[in-house]
Amino acid sequence: MTAYHHYNKHLKGYASEHRNDSTQAEIRMWTGLLRNKQMLGFSFLRQRPIDSYIADFFCKQLKLVIECDGYSHYSEEAQQKDALRTKRLNDLGYHVIRFDDAEVMHDIDNVRRTIEGWIAEHR
Repeated sequence: MTAYHHYNKHLKGYASEHRNDSTQAEIRMWTGLLRNKQMLGFSFLRQRPIDSYIADFFCKQLKLVIECDGYSHYSEEAQQKDALRTKRLNDLGYHVIRFDDAEVMHDIDNVRRTIEGWIAEHR
């Protein structure tokens, strides 16, 4: 893998475990929006190691990270960690879009519009 997207080979095994233990929201996002270049022809990867993190979804071409946040992200401590993670990824040149699991499960059309809008604006 290239250094272009700060691939961390030490997280490869952990990322593979995550792919095999995806949340319902991650599965819905993947199968409904991002798999097989469904999102405007862009290729996304699941559970991709970047720096010291594992991104739920990553598009190398757009330098876009998409995260699905479930109940474990609701605590103040988790929100602080998410903010640090987002800042670090932004500092590395990546854009981060976060969606609540409930939104992915119950309003996938809005999730699609949000991602498509971001792509149209930043392409």
